[in-house]
Amino acid sequence: MSKPVKEIMMREYLDRLGGREDVMVIGLRGIDANDTNRIRAGLAKKDIRITIVRNALAKQAFRESSLDALSPVLSGASALAYGGETVVEVAREIVELVKEFPDLELKGAVLDGELFEGKDGVERLSKFPTRDEAIAQDVALILGPARKLMASIKGPGASLAGIVKAIEDKLEKGEEIAKVG
Repeated sequence: MSKPVKEIMMREYLDRLGGREDVMVIGLRGIDANDTNRIRAGLAKKDIRITIVRNALAKQAFRESSLDALSPVLSGASALAYGGETVVEVAREIVELVKEFPDLELKGAVLDGELFEGKDGVERLSKFPTRDEAIAQDVALILGPARKLMASIKGPGASLAGIVKAIEDKLEKGEEIAKVG
């Protein structure tokens, strides 16, 4: 393959990723074309793409980015999986696909420059919260004490309002109210 063709392919890899810094590497060896198409179609519905790469060219293309961390897992038949909101979402979807397609190999993923290598690493990554889930957890942590404070403030007032309502109901029915003291 000529040098200009290699340069075009490397540029194409980077263009397809669109500046993403978080990508997953999978192996499709042992999966026939029909199953590969089913995998691609299922992931495409969730805005996740798969691109088969030449390892040496991908390593060279990623050399200047945080994706360089993927170099150790770029061996054998490799494909990049990317898209969705985050690589965590991609990892979750592909970990689910492994149940249906056991030959699908989880080679690794990179998140913020950190490599999650092999099946164990990708499964660990798939359990991370997504960005939206992390924000929701942070908001819950922030609002939790305020919610408890409001309940504490509101509690005695609600009790007093209940007592006043009970007295009002008794008076409307013409019943006597017990005197204290």
